[in-house]
Parts: sequence; C-alpha cells; structure tokens
Amino acid sequence: MTDRDEQLPGIIARRGWIILGAFLLLSLLWRSRSVTFGVLGGGLTALLAYHWLHLNLLRILGQPDGQATRRFQLGYIVRLGTLAGTLFLLVAVLRVNPFGLAAGLSVVVLSIFGTTFERLNSARRQ
Repeated sequence: MTDRDEQLPGIIARRGWIILGAFLLLSLLWRSRSVTFGVLGGGLTALLAYHWLHLNLLRILGQPDGQATRRFQLGYIVRLGTLAGTLFLLVAVLRVNPFGLAAGLSVVVLSIFGTTFERLNSARRQ
C-alpha cells in the first residue's frame, strides 16, 4: 500500500466536509430552516458514520485474533441502530425536509465518486 492510499480516507473526509459546506450554502437559497437543517443533519450524520466506520476498520485490522470479526459485526449492528435512531429523530421529531436530508446524506457518496474520478484521471495522465 502506498502513502497515497493511506491518505485516501482523510481525502474523502475532507472532500465530504467541503461538499457539505457547498450544499449548506446552496440550501440557504431556499430560505427554509427545514431544508438547511435537513442538509446539515444528513451531512453530519453521513460524515460521522463514515468516520466511525473508518475507526472501527482500523481497530479490527490492528487485531489479528479471531474475535475481530465478531466485534466488527457487533459494532456494525450498533452503528446501524444508531444511524436509524438519528434519522428517525431528524425526520419524525425535528421534521427536517426529506430532500434536504437526502442531499446531506449523499455527501460521502459524492466525495467517494469525486475522489475516484480524480484518481482515475491522474492515473490516466501518468
């Protein structure tokens, strides 16, 4: 694994924060708190879930014992439940705009696509 590959999770996270900032600025055009809070809530949820997954994977890869898989599976269930609870709170209790929430939740996916596209282009140039 190259140094460039080891930096990939950080690059994806930084790009995700930039995309979230851009989406937040765009959401202000709607002049709706529901839309802006939906984008913010979805973006924070997606980025924190990505960070949580990254930390869990680093921890599991650092533990060569046979229990690592079981701990990862348990962590996955806990993470999934936490995300479901967070999304429930955002939609049912705080009543954020579902389209804003979906836009916010997409920041990590867009960050991964952007990073992949950038890496493909740089590999093509070499």
